[in-house]
Amino acid sequence: MPSIRAIIRVVDKCKNMRQLRQTHAQIIVRGLGEDKFAISRLMHFCSDPVHGDLEHTWTLFRQSEHPTICICNTMIKAFLQSGELRRTAEIYVGILHDRLCPDNYTFPYILKACSNLQDLKFGEQVHSHVVKLGFVYDVYVGNTLILMYSVCGDMRTARNLFDLIPQRTEVTWTVMISGYSKQGDVDSAGFLFDEAPVKDRGIWGSMISGYVQNNCFKESLKLFQLMQLTNVGLDESVLVSVLGACAQLGVLELGIWIHMYVEHIGMPVGVRFGTALVDMYTKCGHLGLAKKVFDELPQRDTVCWNVMILGLAMHGDGEGAFKIFSEMKKSGFIPDDITFIAIFTASSHCGEVERGLDEFYKMKSVYNIEPKGEHYGCVVDFLGRAGHFEEAIDVIRKMPISSNTSEEAIVWRALLSACLIHREINLAEVAAKHLVQLEHHSGAYVLLSNIYAASGRYRNAVRVRKLMKENGVQKVPGSSSIVVHGVSHEFIAGEETHPEIDEICTLLEKMNTLLESAVNKALPPLSYWLVTDNSVLTERELQIATLAIVVLNTEQVQILPARYLKLSAIYGRKQGGFGGRIHYRCKEPTAKATI
Repeated sequence: MPSIRAIIRVVDKCKNMRQLRQTHAQIIVRGLGEDKFAISRLMHFCSDPVHGDLEHTWTLFRQSEHPTICICNTMIKAFLQSGELRRTAEIYVGILHDRLCPDNYTFPYILKACSNLQDLKFGEQVHSHVVKLGFVYDVYVGNTLILMYSVCGDMRTARNLFDLIPQRTEVTWTVMISGYSKQGDVDSAGFLFDEAPVKDRGIWGSMISGYVQNNCFKESLKLFQLMQLTNVGLDESVLVSVLGACAQLGVLELGIWIHMYVEHIGMPVGVRFGTALVDMYTKCGHLGLAKKVFDELPQRDTVCWNVMILGLAMHGDGEGAFKIFSEMKKSGFIPDDITFIAIFTASSHCGEVERGLDEFYKMKSVYNIEPKGEHYGCVVDFLGRAGHFEEAIDVIRKMPISSNTSEEAIVWRALLSACLIHREINLAEVAAKHLVQLEHHSGAYVLLSNIYAASGRYRNAVRVRKLMKENGVQKVPGSSSIVVHGVSHEFIAGEETHPEIDEICTLLEKMNTLLESAVNKALPPLSYWLVTDNSVLTERELQIATLAIVVLNTEQVQILPARYLKLSAIYGRKQGGFGGRIHYRCKEPTAKATI
């Protein structure tokens, strides 16, 4: 008769559940069905998320009389991996009820479940058990305790535990840095990063990711540049974060370098990295490269499809966006709420009102997705752009009442923007009134002022601007950005700190004169006038001026190859001269490396 260890060796050689069940039958036939070690090994295989069977694991657990803590830990881990978090908690409560003693494997599993549930109260109860049983100084238990508190937003307790742990691993530092970053406290995360005695890939990656999460894109690229000077290798997580920063700053060169680096080292392009590449290329204006990466991906998920659809929509290729959307559904993927935002954006750009409305009605009836404020705002936008104001108002009326005023503000802002296009002054005044009541923001005032100016009612436009000042509403200064030879230059209205601002303004004036004569016939007729403070600036002057953003190179003034990232109306001529002031902000060169 084979020994239990011989049978266990057979269990360990099983490749699938069919073989496992056959082996389990042999164990029962040989009278070893109640052997705790055998049950533990069987459950270990069944709990595998790829080859196992959760229900069979649960059956083995229930059939085991007086399960050991090892068997309970296996069941907790199985539920944790499958996302059955509440059942994980039930097993833990059962352990306490049966007077079993949790060990240093039990606590990390159950604390991770508390983190995923964001159940701080239950986590605190588990913490008390950790202290009572003397596991508070165990490095693995301590790390998961810190993780639980940081995920639940209690960074003060997380920091106290961090200070108490005598042996901090790289995981300890990474968890704390990520916790601070997720709470928006990027300064504390940075201080902790600087204090780390040894920085591994995880610590570097958590800090770079933290900067990106908190919109500190410039800082993330600086840190990436420093990371490249160390012997720490790059992984997918770090590169995905850096690609996110490249997408937001429009630093195409570094994004291409990362793409080439990954191809050079032969790193498999997974869904996450591929999606980040597609996002970067679309936001940097290279739809061809984005589509090429998208088409070559071996696997895609819903997020990847959404990024491609939204990228095409944002660049005005509505037909392309609808085509990808159709391919997505044919491939068996179910659209989510982000997918519909992308589709509605495409409807706005290509004027597909009926198509957009059809998908809007399908959200609830077919896909059981409850439209949110963003969805209603998009629908109002494409209806308003097409001049269907009655239908747009009807959509607003049917929108469910929400306690979140920002959701209601979205739809009125969309309607107000559409009124600017069609010069619907009466409706614009109604929309602006609602918007001002909902939020203390300059957008409503600026849009209404521009609508008045577009209709030639300049006094009303100036009056709105004065009212805006009287109410203490500050307008965010307009800005324009370009990337020249790897350096991002941002010009902000209101100040003039560029070291060679005089030369730039002089050249700008010369180019204005030349461009006026060269493109006068090509420019579209004036559709409206824009009012800034108490002065008036024409759309044509803005079009000309934004063409003429220049940067000085060497000792000679010349226009350099540049890529526009963001253009806002900040230049203008008043009484025949340069009337705007420019604030210059130069971003550091992107990280360079040789493959």
